[in-house]
Amino acid sequence: MAEKKLLKRETYCGAVREEHAGRDLTVYGWVNNMRELGGLTFIDLRDREGLLQIVVNETFAEPALLKRIGKETVLAVSGRVVKRAKPNPDLPSGQVELIASAIDILAPSAVPPFVPENRANVSEELRFKHRYIDLRNLDMQRNFKLRSKINLLTRNFLDREGFLDIETPILSNATPEGARDYLVPSRIYKGRFFALPQSPQQFKQLLMISGFERYFQITRCFRDEDLRADRQLEFTQIDIEMSFAEPDELFAIIERLMRDVFALSGHDIALPFRRLSYREAMEKYGSDKPDLRIPFTIEDFTSEAATWKSELLNSALAQGAKVKGLAIPAAGAFSRKQLDEINETAKKLGGKGVIWMRKTEDGFKSSLKVFGADIADLFAKRKIDPGALLLLVADAEMPALALAGRLREHLGKKFQDKDQLEFLWVTDFPLFFQNEEEKRLDSNHHPFTAPRPQDIALLDSEPLAVKAIAYDLVLNGIELGGGSRRIHDIALQKKVFQMLGLEEREIEDRFGFFLNALSFGAPPHLGIALGFDRLLMLLTGEDSIREVIAFPKTTSSLCLLTGSPSVVSQRQLDELGIAIKN
Repeated sequence: MAEKKLLKRETYCGAVREEHAGRDLTVYGWVNNMRELGGLTFIDLRDREGLLQIVVNETFAEPALLKRIGKETVLAVSGRVVKRAKPNPDLPSGQVELIASAIDILAPSAVPPFVPENRANVSEELRFKHRYIDLRNLDMQRNFKLRSKINLLTRNFLDREGFLDIETPILSNATPEGARDYLVPSRIYKGRFFALPQSPQQFKQLLMISGFERYFQITRCFRDEDLRADRQLEFTQIDIEMSFAEPDELFAIIERLMRDVFALSGHDIALPFRRLSYREAMEKYGSDKPDLRIPFTIEDFTSEAATWKSELLNSALAQGAKVKGLAIPAAGAFSRKQLDEINETAKKLGGKGVIWMRKTEDGFKSSLKVFGADIADLFAKRKIDPGALLLLVADAEMPALALAGRLREHLGKKFQDKDQLEFLWVTDFPLFFQNEEEKRLDSNHHPFTAPRPQDIALLDSEPLAVKAIAYDLVLNGIELGGGSRRIHDIALQKKVFQMLGLEEREIEDRFGFFLNALSFGAPPHLGIALGFDRLLMLLTGEDSIREVIAFPKTTSSLCLLTGSPSVVSQRQLDELGIAIKN
């Protein structure tokens, strides 16, 4: 029996360079490709750092072994590094190749359902079912190396800022967040349940009450909600809390962290970030997470519309409607088909349609059948470029702004520069919103969010007018994270719970421990949670966070790799005291 060779990596395939020429090396990896040419066999060997060309020539002692090598076979190859006669400028290792003297097959591979370099042509379902093959793709390897580096950078940065990394429980009580909890039944206490955390909200506040003053955690969170490109059932967030601080100090810390994180990808981020109140964001952009790369904003045309003698508009204005408009640059020459498509898009987005105005060869035209004003004069007074397309929507103010905002995002896509980074703080959110379905108040962020001191007097008389000390960090139209100052006064916290319709017994059962803690000297504190996966998605230029999560779920909430969620045995259900209800 041949003596087993000891495994010892000397260097990565993708890290072999000209300075290694003349040296004998052993490299390890997967067969990316294999081809024969003129009596020579070429093997592209792949590891996490890239590819190296292996050459097997007539001096190789075991030519029959080559017949047993297929794609994705794991090899150990020993030989001498030499300079290539024809370098490959597309490979970092393309100046050299390795002349094989010995090849060991460490693990054969079945014929793979797809090869990593062609993953772009493979369905997401097949990639997720064989995720271990999908992750061998070098772009995916780069994504996860970057993820690791940002994780470490974040920990070191926050450590330097005086934050302590403290773990909080995964098994806890249900929380009043916006999504459903994942419940975990207790075997010992049948009929009672733990919940997986949607966030460590109460625990990080308890850590402030405990006197740690600055806490952080890169933590897993769980939300039973419908999935989109930027959502998963389980995700990672950078969770931060600090005592005795104002939002400005937290903003400055987060901005410096973002500058350091994006520097890893070669971006130079200018500080400080722009700030907009929630009201300003909605009025200008029709969104609380606007994409500032789009070079046009929403304007109010209500006063002008009242003079246009349009029966359609007069009827809407009489019912309190507002008229909001967008001037789309260089879109005045759109065809009627394109204008009809915009109108249909507006209807699909929940509106009643749009009114358009533009300059044509025959002068200014409008989709309004009756228009008793001079459109050219309107364009001139509003300083609208004659080559632009003016779109108008009429509705109650917030629906009109929301529709104009969605149209802005839809029509502004062609203006977006993928290399441009536009950070924004959105502040002063409403503390509550009206839940029309259940006819009650709901928290805009969560029930631990503090109102502005000057608005506390409005809690009883005008609760929807109360602004919160709450803020979101937005990048290119995507919410990176959100936070707030927390309520640290027990009487105010109880009042907010009551305003949300919670009964005294429910408050005591769900939050008694937390209210009790507030009674023992809770410091003023605030915090933020940043979506780590979304941050990576933006850094890597991916379209979905699934490409920066090692083992993601599908949009239908399935793990195709493991087959979960799966059926469990009747014995397990009996132990937990659970019956399945069809």
